[in-house]
Order: sequence, then structure tokens, then C-alpha cells
Amino acid sequence: MSISRREFISGLMAAGIYSLNSSCGTGAQNKKWKNNYQPFPSSEAYYNVPPFGNVSLLHITDCHGQLLPVYFREPTVNIGVGMAKSMPPHLVGEHFMAQYGIKRGTPEAYAFTHFDFVESAEIYGKMGGFAHLKTLVDLLKQQRPQALLLDGGDTWQGSATALWTDAQDMVDASKLLGIDVMTGHWEFTHGAQRVKKIVDVDFKDRIEFVAQNIVDSEFEEPVFKPYIMREQNGILIAIIGQAFPYTPIANPRHKIPQWRFGIREDRLIAMVEEVRGKGAQLVVLLSHNGMDVDIKMASRVTGINVILGGHTHDAVPRPLMVKNPLGQTLVINSGSAGKFLSVLDLELKNKRIKRFQYNLLPVFSNLLKPDREMQALIQNVRKPYESRLSEKLAISKGLLFRRGTFNGSFDQLILDAMLAVNDADIAFSPGFRWGMNVLPGQAITFEDVMTQTAITYPQVTVNHFTGERIKEILEDVADNIFNADPYYQQGGDMVRVGGLQYAITPEEKMGQRISAMTLHGKPLMANKKYKVAGWASTAENLSGTPIWDQVAGYLRHHREVSITDLNVPKIYGQTNNKGMS
Repeated sequence: MSISRREFISGLMAAGIYSLNSSCGTGAQNKKWKNNYQPFPSSEAYYNVPPFGNVSLLHITDCHGQLLPVYFREPTVNIGVGMAKSMPPHLVGEHFMAQYGIKRGTPEAYAFTHFDFVESAEIYGKMGGFAHLKTLVDLLKQQRPQALLLDGGDTWQGSATALWTDAQDMVDASKLLGIDVMTGHWEFTHGAQRVKKIVDVDFKDRIEFVAQNIVDSEFEEPVFKPYIMREQNGILIAIIGQAFPYTPIANPRHKIPQWRFGIREDRLIAMVEEVRGKGAQLVVLLSHNGMDVDIKMASRVTGINVILGGHTHDAVPRPLMVKNPLGQTLVINSGSAGKFLSVLDLELKNKRIKRFQYNLLPVFSNLLKPDREMQALIQNVRKPYESRLSEKLAISKGLLFRRGTFNGSFDQLILDAMLAVNDADIAFSPGFRWGMNVLPGQAITFEDVMTQTAITYPQVTVNHFTGERIKEILEDVADNIFNADPYYQQGGDMVRVGGLQYAITPEEKMGQRISAMTLHGKPLMANKKYKVAGWASTAENLSGTPIWDQVAGYLRHHREVSITDLNVPKIYGQTNNKGMS
């Protein structure tokens, strides 16, 4: 299939994409461009991705409930260890730009890195949003009528409305977007009964939910379809699902008590053999493993052509070509927060990929006119909650962000609130990778707080732990993050710590990474008990105030916040790590 320039422009007009010269546009096109920033090209040029080959796959992942366009800054620290050290996806800032040929002061630098984020955000605007994403998906599907849209999960969680509607807003938006197949992770925190109802009722005959690595605990029978098969332009495609393997560890087990997870590599090998036996010419793993796990899996499991991955929120502009004993696998990760859409076009012949074309498209809301039907859905979902969501709690004097290996300014705000409200010595906040940004001078709304805290187990707990126990907690979390074997990494970033200072050596062994723990300049005593506040405990039947109430109350009291000093550990042994900018 080919498409002419005239047909492409017609498709843009039908899909609602408009040029920055259009009178209906607002935002960046009305600003005076600074000399050191490149303006957007025309939308026609930016999203001109002519189809190629005989199979097309579109992929999104980790949107975390964000129906509206957002600001989301990429990390300054993304440490990889072992074989992953200073390798994609563990590149940030100048190292990332050098690897992928991105110039500073461009829309791509804004989308993919932290550089000049605040000024760039004011110039290039917000990214993502399901109404804008819908416009782009529709355009690409006009060019590729048989293309499949795959969702890597972490879709039903991460916003106030996703929590308050028990994921119904994201379910309805996913159907309207045209998702064909998905797998999951945070979806399971809504509970087994709710997940099954969505899959069996809402998604029936619309969206397939696949996960080969989830079985029931009694008979080890599949809870969901392990894979589905679809034909595209005469090519038989198998899509195998791989849900987040460590859900019952990272999230509350009591939400899904009868389901067992795991990597289940042997079962995956069997699934690949099964679909190949049924004639699959292209095998795709729709994964929520995290990219390091996907890379290892691609090196060990033969017969998979493509891994479309998620969980670690890595936006990687080029696929990794991972060799294994019988060939190689393309490993792709498509970022997060609705910021990106992957477009993978493949030319297959004799069950092999002869050539491919890949584009990781940034979704700029200033370049894409929102789809009217999706916009109406979003407005209707939000209408009952608008007054609560829009409450202005305080003004932020600096950028509030989360993403990074050790801490972020919004994380620090949460820690400060817990320390003050609970009169605690130390505070712990989970190293979630979702959570949107607030620009300097903007009001922090209740919705902003919810984008950082909207989970189904939000209670704040207060405990008295000895210094020895605190070290054990930090060592355990550090091993989950920095274990040299990706199969033992259980996701997320390092727990955020308030009050306590410490040092970390990421590449040390378990039990030897954490050192130099001090509180108010004094060494932490092993046998002394300290008052510790935390939230997002996976324990069952907890009571306590939801974290968002504590943070909102803290902000209402202060009215203005300035986070200038992040409590981050001293990091040893990483001087030349390209995951640090």
C-alpha cells in the first residue's frame, strides 16, 4: 500500500490535524520564538509517516489515567547496573541526545529529555491527551486500515477520575480510542472481581486482554487468554501477553488473592512454540515486564520477533536489536503519560522480518486538534468532579516533578507533608514512576495531588522502627531496583526518604548498599526506635488518612511552596554512569 502526498494531506484534514499557521490554533504558535529554540514544523510534516511493508503495529503504554494533555519531564537520573549500565534505556540528558542525534532547543529535546524543561514547556505546550491521541491514531489507521493498536497496560490508574469511577473512564476511553489488545499491571489494583468484569463484559468483542503469566492458584489454569491471533494483509500474527510479573509483591496481594504471577519463561517458550505451530508468521510479546527484563528475555527466548514493552516508562527512539541463539528480537518501549505513540511497520517474508520502519511519535497537543467524540467523553466523565479537581491549594514557586531514580520535587513535597502532619522523624514515599508536573508559578490543584497519589490503598501509616529495621527496609528496596539480574528487579524507582540522610552504592551486594545513615546530623542508632510515616502499604485492612488529604491539608495551610533542596542520597561508584546528568 502506498499513499500520495495529496492523499496524506486530505487524511490530515479529515482527522482534524491542523497547521501551526491555522487561525484555530492556540498556544505555542502565538508565542515569539526565541533564537535558541526551533519552532514546530507544520503538523503535516511532523506526522507524515507513510505506511511501509505488510504489517503495522501501533503501541501505547503507561498512560496512567491521563485523559487530558500533561506536562511530564523525563528523568535526570536513570541508573542502570550490571550489563545495563550506561546502555539504553539508562541514558539521560546529554548522553541520551548524543545517542539518538537530538539537538538541544528542539521539540524532541523537550519530549525526550529534561533539558530546559520549564522554558520548553512554555514554548511547546502540553503533551498527550486521549482526544489528541485519538486524532493521531485515526490518521495512522486511515493510512494503515488493518493496523493493530496495542496497549501495554497501566492505563486504568493514575488519576482522580480513574479512581473515583473504578476505572470506567479509562475503559470507555480505551474502547473509543480503538485499542485492540492490552495487558496489565496497575489494572489489578482495582481487584480481581472488577478486572474480570471489565474484561468479560466491557471489553467483550471489543478489546482482548492477554496475559500468559497469570494462572489461578488452585489448578494453575490461565486466568486470561495467553495470546490472540490476527491476520493482517495475509500475515498471521500472534500477540502474547506478559503482565507485570511481580504484581502481588509490588502491589497488594489481597486484591488478587487467587491469582499467581511470575515471569514464567518456560510457559512463554511453550506459548511461542504453540502459536508457531498454528502458523504464526509474526510473534509479538505485549509486555509489562520493564525494559531490562524484556532485553534479557529477548536474549533467552527464541521465536519472538518483537517485544512491545512498558512499565519502566522509557521512551526509546530506536528499537534495540537483541540477539538470541536462533535470531534476534526487536525490543521497543513507548514512554508514558500519553506522550508517545509507537508506529512499527514491518515487511515480512517467509516468517522473517526483512525490513522495518519505526517511529516513536511525540504527541504534541498543540499540533493535534482534539477528536470531538473523545473530547465529549472526557468532559462528561469530569463534569461531576470539576469543582473538587480544580480547587487551588497553593502556588508552586518551582517545578514540581516526580520521575527520577531517587527523588523528585513533588515527592519531596509529599515527604514534607507527612513529616509535618504526623510529627514524624522519618518519612517514606514509594518510588512510583507516574505523576504529572506543575510548572513554576502555577497553582497546585487537588487534581495535581491526585495525579501523584490516586491508588486504591492510600492510607498513611505511622510506625516505630529501629535504626536496624530502617536499614533493612532500604536495603530490600535497593536490591529490587539495583539487582544486577533484571529478573530480580521488581520495578519502580528507589523509595523516597524524608528526614533521614544516607549514602548508597548501587552495585554493591544485598545488605551492603546502604551506609552513612544520619538524622539531623547524628548517626542513626541500630537499637533506637524512630517514628516513621509512610503510605501505600500493601498490608490488608489498614486504617488511616488517605495521603491526598494530608498533602492537600498541608498545602492549604502553606498556600505557597518552594522545594529547593531535594533529600537525595550520596551516590557512590557511579561517576561515569551515563544514566546521570
